[in-house]
Amino acid sequence: MNRRPQHLRRTRNMRRSRHHTQKTDDHGRIVDAISISERPATVEDRAVPGHWEGDLLFGSHNSQIATLVERRTRYVMLVKVAGKDTETVINALITNARKLPLELYKSLTWDRDKEMADHKRFTLATNIQVYFCDPQNPWQRGSNENTNGLLSSVTQSTVRAVDL
Repeated sequence: MNRRPQHLRRTRNMRRSRHHTQKTDDHGRIVDAISISERPATVEDRAVPGHWEGDLLFGSHNSQIATLVERRTRYVMLVKVAGKDTETVINALITNARKLPLELYKSLTWDRDKEMADHKRFTLATNIQVYFCDPQNPWQRGSNENTNGLLSSVTQSTVRAVDL
């Protein structure tokens, strides 16, 4: 039963924007994200291998590929991901990380997309620290952004992630 005073002019319920729930303070934010500015100095000067930059690319036919670029050697790994949800992406990255020795996988820098919301589970499972770019600054992962651009120009929808 609606308990609205009868003297009000408007008798129907107030409507809310469908985006109302998205306007909360923590919506879309990655909890306990470690900023890119807190990475060790060896990451910045590319002196030591083992520091990676990553991103999730979306292809045709609902396909996804995680691209990982090692900062020193520019070595590229493509990881086929079955879905874009955080659990699927984290599971694929954990499986991929276990293929390399720990000396070659020390840190991972990602943008602030939702697929890495469960970054703590990745860090616990692999002992690899995850750093995040500042909001709206994906260019801070320059090696990865450049590689993604090259991959996009080469493939131009001719290769699907399911073909990998």
